[in-house]
Amino acid sequence: MKEKIISEINLDLVFQCNDFSQFLNNLKDTKTKLIFEAIFWEKVFLSWINTILKKNDSELPNFIFEKKSFSLGLQIISNKEIASMNKKWMKKNGPTDVLSFPITTDESLNNLDHIELGDIFISLEMAIDQSYEYKHSIYREMLWLSSHGFLHLLGWEHNNELDLENMLNFQEYLISQLD
Repeated sequence: MKEKIISEINLDLVFQCNDFSQFLNNLKDTKTKLIFEAIFWEKVFLSWINTILKKNDSELPNFIFEKKSFSLGLQIISNKEIASMNKKWMKKNGPTDVLSFPITTDESLNNLDHIELGDIFISLEMAIDQSYEYKHSIYREMLWLSSHGFLHLLGWEHNNELDLENMLNFQEYLISQLD
């Protein structure tokens, strides 16, 4: 990840991770172990916020671009937990890979300096399965899922194939900015 000094932007990240020690003990790759560290995610989200603010993309609400302080939550949870949330909030059965719950969607928040974006929940078990399915690392899959959830927090939707394609391309762009 490129180290960037982002002095203008402030991020308050609430990071929680279930006890996945049985998984951690099998990890030999120090890069993958980063996904369990709050400081790693702070750097990732700060980088993405900085990238987005510089890009000034029209897909996102205008009020995002005038802010200097953001907060969000990220939790890495189990299939059981995400399945419960999926049923309760999305009315869907079974686990999913990522759920996002945006808080800020109203441009009336223009007068606030600080924006609470919302919360992202990622199922580690789904991420592991998908990393095998798509033949890439768990590190890459976690970045993919977190970028998808993050864009939803910023108001990005994919109600049709074109919107989805644009969102997925933008996710690739955000992830590429970390290398």
